[in-house]
Amino acid sequence: MFKVAVIEDDQPTSNQLKEWILAARPGIQVDQWFNRDDAEVAIAREAYNLVTLDIELGRERHAGVAIINAINKTGRGTPVLVVSAMPAAIYRSIMKALDAWDYLQKTTFGEADFIDTFLEILRAARDRGHGAAGKASDVPSDELSLDPIRQSTPLWRGKRVNLPLTAQRILATLYQRRGEVVSYDDLFQVVKSGRNRDNIRKHISTIREAFRELDENFDGIENVPMRGFRWSARALAGGGK
Repeated sequence: MFKVAVIEDDQPTSNQLKEWILAARPGIQVDQWFNRDDAEVAIAREAYNLVTLDIELGRERHAGVAIINAINKTGRGTPVLVVSAMPAAIYRSIMKALDAWDYLQKTTFGEADFIDTFLEILRAARDRGHGAAGKASDVPSDELSLDPIRQSTPLWRGKRVNLPLTAQRILATLYQRRGEVVSYDDLFQVVKSGRNRDNIRKHISTIREAFRELDENFDGIENVPMRGFRWSARALAGGGK
């Protein structure tokens, strides 16, 4: 049986998340914790398949950070979905610091967005140990390695690119069709919500920034005016070295 922990100090929000989880996958064990102390005790005791948590619990502004550190110390590789009111504009820095799998900003997502993200992470957690994907070492270090199963991916020249799941799906689409223009309409099929050009451009900006944290000269995603985007030959040729 899959076991999930919902760590959220606001009880109505906690109950809502639990209801959504059970609606998506009846039979999952959902444990609810409302403060850091109880959550850390449970994390040490239980081998959860997924943890969803808020960063701020009660008066502890960064309680979620401490909890994720506790999760990482267990060595189980438990995936974490952060659900926080903290502005989404800084979610990537949070993910990088906490090694979380994805981030949802409160008040900006609905049931469908949560369930889609939750199920995708749950599938990855379920399949991660089944050998469904190749090892990163099998891929040349100067190429992009995409692996939707393992948390350590995607990799760029052997280094992890810190991206939320939606941005990973967009990146995968561009890379699978490298050299071709991928239209906005095609990219709309990849995102679960926000199917408009501004939202796609924001995701592309997130992807570029993530790559430039690893390679400041990265210019492998080309904007094709009025049409869409393309993973360009410059990236394939190792441009930016």
